[in-house]
Amino acid sequence: MGWAHFSGATKITEAGRITGSKLKGGAVTTICARSPEKLIGDWTSIQGNFGPRGAKLDLTKIVAFDNYHEMFASPDIDLVDICLPNDQHEQVAIAALNAGKHVLVEKPIALDPKSADRMVAVARKTGRQLMVAQVLPFFPEFKFAAETIASGKYGKLLAANFRRVISTPKWSSDMSDFRKLGGWGIDLHIHDNHFISLICGVPQQVFSRGILQDGLVNHVHTQYIYDNPALAITSVSGGIAADGLAFSAGFEIYLERATLLYSAGTLQGQWTQDRPLTLVTGGKATQPKLKGGTEWCSAFTSELQSAVDVVKTGETSRLLSDELARDALKVCHAEAKSIATNKPVKIG
Repeated sequence: MGWAHFSGATKITEAGRITGSKLKGGAVTTICARSPEKLIGDWTSIQGNFGPRGAKLDLTKIVAFDNYHEMFASPDIDLVDICLPNDQHEQVAIAALNAGKHVLVEKPIALDPKSADRMVAVARKTGRQLMVAQVLPFFPEFKFAAETIASGKYGKLLAANFRRVISTPKWSSDMSDFRKLGGWGIDLHIHDNHFISLICGVPQQVFSRGILQDGLVNHVHTQYIYDNPALAITSVSGGIAADGLAFSAGFEIYLERATLLYSAGTLQGQWTQDRPLTLVTGGKATQPKLKGGTEWCSAFTSELQSAVDVVKTGETSRLLSDELARDALKVCHAEAKSIATNKPVKIG
């Protein structure tokens, strides 16, 4: 994610030279890493299930630290972008906030709701912005869906189903053990819980079935329960797909006068859109013109620009809301309890 965020923020030539910033009013000036290779610009060891392999970069114009406390002491830094393993988010985010920095932290906000509560409390105490990079609302297909629902153009939302499934990652020893991430029910599925809470509000309850391993969700099917019994929202997410299906995501969204369909994923190493975003209405099926860039990291550029704008204006963004991210984490924990008890569970 550090590579994705850096690529989203920075103009990089094929030779690895940095020629400027993609962000208006902000730029990456400093990095911090434990790896000596990464500090001198060798990022070729980076590979995920999204985007290209890391490159060799010319970081001569970037200040590099191997200790984040020393980095936070710099008066020239306004915003710290934290792309660390999930279990390190709380410690580093709180240190940055207490150092007077605004913070953008990768999803999930934390692994435990109490950790998230402490992070939000410190942000309020210090008067700094704590933002969470739940990037999904910045992807063009999901952005279109959220804006279409909010506009009411095609009537109210009736029902929706979301899918986000992966095979066990083989490209990272840290990522292959879902226990280090809080389970796929947090690391992966929190995207769905965040987006559903964004478009529908945080559910009152969840009823989930799935697979628990060591108390952590490895796969889940969830029914989101709202006061309106006619609103039918479901999702499926987990890490049990066969090798060859590295990533799969999509949705079916049913409005009173329209249906939105989307399905895509990484199949046999190739990104495939088996159903591009499709708007079905009035007896016709069309593919809407989407806003946003076409680079693999364009959604991250939009997300980072939003964070920069928050710092510049002081106006918060619901898409980056720490409270909404915390509530999405609470939904994840309620799902685990629902699977364990075979009962609906209220969101705390």
